Amino acid sequence: MMRQIALAIVLSCLSAAASAQSLLVLKSPTCGCCEGWIDHLDATGFTTEHQHPDNLAERKQQLGIAPRYQSCHTGISEQGFVFEGHVPAKFIAAFIDNPPAGAIGLSVPGMPVGTPGMESGERFTPYTIWALYRDGSASPYAQIGSADQQF
Repeated sequence: MMRQIALAIVLSCLSAAASAQSLLVLKSPTCGCCEGWIDHLDATGFTTEHQHPDNLAERKQQLGIAPRYQSCHTGISEQGFVFEGHVPAKFIAAFIDNPPAGAIGLSVPGMPVGTPGMESGERFTPYTIWALYRDGSASPYAQIGSADQQF
């Protein structure tokens, strides 16, 4: 019972922190997992607007996202930070509150099973969230070893 109360308090705080944030999401109009990620963001208090650019790969390049860190969709914050792929909302909120020096955003390359929007029952693939930097480099921002660590 105490764990449920603590979780409710944490989710409430995350939702309050995220509610002040909106993301422009660039995606394909036919991608279902992108919609799942958007639903995850909306459920945690972010607001989202969607665009379906014909030149999505070119837009990612213009934003400074190297091909090896790309995924199927890109979120752009009001501050201009990028969130590539299935980055969990709690990490987006934490990054916006305290971005690493020189960082342009976060990435979850590819489409790991079990990430927000890529749920598949109990299946889960551990993954790394990468901090992306202006010079094209990246460093691990968080290691996600279980589905529970995402929320």
